[in-house]
Amino acid sequence: MKKLFTSLLILSIVACEKDPKKPIEDRKDSTQQTAIDSTAVTQNPTNNKDILLTQNNQEILQALKNKDYKKLAEYIHPEKGIRFSMYAFVNPKEDKHFSKTDFEKYEPTKTLFTWGAMDGSGELYKATIDDYLTKWVYSKDFVTGQTSLNEFLGKGNSLNNLKKIYPNADFVENFIKGSEANAEMDWKTLRLVFEEYQGKYYLVGVVNDQWTI
Repeated sequence: MKKLFTSLLILSIVACEKDPKKPIEDRKDSTQQTAIDSTAVTQNPTNNKDILLTQNNQEILQALKNKDYKKLAEYIHPEKGIRFSMYAFVNPKEDKHFSKTDFEKYEPTKTLFTWGAMDGSGELYKATIDDYLTKWVYSKDFVTGQTSLNEFLGKGNSLNNLKKIYPNADFVENFIKGSEANAEMDWKTLRLVFEEYQGKYYLVGVVNDQWTI
């Protein structure tokens, strides 16, 4: 009888240990959750890119505002150089282009360059690098403007071929809204065009845009 009681006791203990109703720690799920959390905190490369482009844009605008053109030169593409377009239509054959070396060479000088033709009159716009950057490129306080990445905010009546000329580039647009007194037609925008080179984003194009006749 004593042996029978002992056997029943042992069976009862084993059954309790294997009771499917008893909660068991799911170690597999815990491991999976850790992996998911680890992936979630990894920064998205696209977001990193957007952040870098936005930072470059702000630093270049500040350099233009401060007339710090040596700082601006640091962002010029080492191989492709930089092209300046007076209006939305980018003309590779006529728009003024500089290598980084030439920009740094001529920026301190009083050398006059032809940047393009004025809308309406067709008169050629001639100026030094410093005057062009001060009076045309940064003709408005674009630091305070509305900013967008790869999206056009200023839309006028001139042909905009930026994406065709720079198919592999990204651009940041800096937009100054027009005044009510002029039916908002006196808006201006500055587009900075970037291309990646050896892990960094350099300036390849500076495109101004405004309402044209």
